[in-house]
Amino acid sequence: MAAGMILVADDDSAIRTVLNQALGRAGYDVRTTGTAAGLWRWVQSGEGNLVITDVVLPDENGFDLIPRIKRVRPELPIVVMSAQNTILTAITAAERGAFEYLPKPFDLKELISVVQRGLATPRSKRDAQAERDSAEERLPIIGRSPAMQEIYRVIARLTQTDLTVMIMGESGTGKELVARALHDYGRRRHGPFVAVNMAAIPKELVESELFGHERGAFTGATNRGVGRFEQAEGGTLFLDEIGDMPLEAQTRLLRVLQQGEYTTVGGRTPIRTDVRIIAATNRDLRQLINQGLFREDLYYRLNVVPLRLPPLRERGEDIADLVRHFLHKAEGEGLPVKRLDAEALEMLRRYRWPGNVRELENLIRRLTVLHSGDTVSASVIAGELSEPAQNGHGGEDGEAATLSASIEHHLMRYFATHGDQLPPPGLYDRIVQEVERPLISICLAATRGNQIRAAHLLGLNRNTLRKKIRDLGLEVFRGMKVD
Repeated sequence: MAAGMILVADDDSAIRTVLNQALGRAGYDVRTTGTAAGLWRWVQSGEGNLVITDVVLPDENGFDLIPRIKRVRPELPIVVMSAQNTILTAITAAERGAFEYLPKPFDLKELISVVQRGLATPRSKRDAQAERDSAEERLPIIGRSPAMQEIYRVIARLTQTDLTVMIMGESGTGKELVARALHDYGRRRHGPFVAVNMAAIPKELVESELFGHERGAFTGATNRGVGRFEQAEGGTLFLDEIGDMPLEAQTRLLRVLQQGEYTTVGGRTPIRTDVRIIAATNRDLRQLINQGLFREDLYYRLNVVPLRLPPLRERGEDIADLVRHFLHKAEGEGLPVKRLDAEALEMLRRYRWPGNVRELENLIRRLTVLHSGDTVSASVIAGELSEPAQNGHGGEDGEAATLSASIEHHLMRYFATHGDQLPPPGLYDRIVQEVERPLISICLAATRGNQIRAAHLLGLNRNTLRKKIRDLGLEVFRGMKVD
């Protein structure tokens, strides 16, 4: 006698084959259909222990079928597959009550794992959120690359919880966009979303900014001040650049996370709070912990769900979608209509994007305003991406001048991102480390991992080089060479 049945609404014979091979010995039969109507007949008749369905079916959208299945079979796990790999697809699957979402193409071993989990832990009925503002809703995050698909799946799961999230990524990768997506598609969507950039607040005002203050709490406090926690009550508080938070404020934040209450500056009465915390950083918090600049207990409280955003150079296949999005956005703002030819797009895909998505958006806006033609060519892109020389020195000083100009250009752009505010303290050590890492790595590669020769090449003491290798976390392999 069969242990159960798996119902599949998809024409891919490989899915049926691999499921039969993996689960047939456990007594499960696999039944497939190419239509929503066929799947619905089986579900209505009480058949099946788990459903696998594509979103795009010839007679009905799979998402529209899920709520009907949930009404008659609330305990039935549903696995959704789709080649429409956007964040909205992942979130809609979660909102409609799917057990899991798999973006196509996927590893068949992953499908087997998901099915086994679904069969082992059948879900109870949930209050699935079915509302959507519009079928043409603008997506908050753009990209269909494998790197982004995993981000979408994590976001989709997190929208169903109030767990604290730590978003890590380089500047310009879209950390606030992800935080907003977690809020806008989550349980607290009807509450406020309050964003605070810790690096932009003077150190002595951070506690007052977050927790508020009483009248007379400090010089100039002529009235009671409302803090960001109070403003975010019932919603989400996004703490950007959390690594720049002073230690005193870290202690207060830890109390909020531990006890769910805080006191205003100058106040004595604890205030209960109902706020979801999402933090973000582009810094290595573990390194800050080792330097005594960040509390380790706070790190673990914030790092309940770590979420790393990939830099744009790791998802070059998303460049075309991002370019179309930014061109359309610029057109909606009244800027001239432009398009990029294929060679221009390929050049953008090969670029390293140190400023990530923010740098790409700024480039597209600049092109729409300053470029006279309707079509942007590769030569125009090459001119925009090349860093202008800061001087005309050539000969033996040319390389040093170019390096100096590159660093100056990088620092000017870095300062510009902070507007009227200064960057956070510790700039010297951060810049020196950014230069040291590639310098030492390349020298080690050139000497095939021989640390004695690398130290001589660098003009460093051997023990000094070893310490730098350890501090920078570099891996050294004997016999390695430059590609």
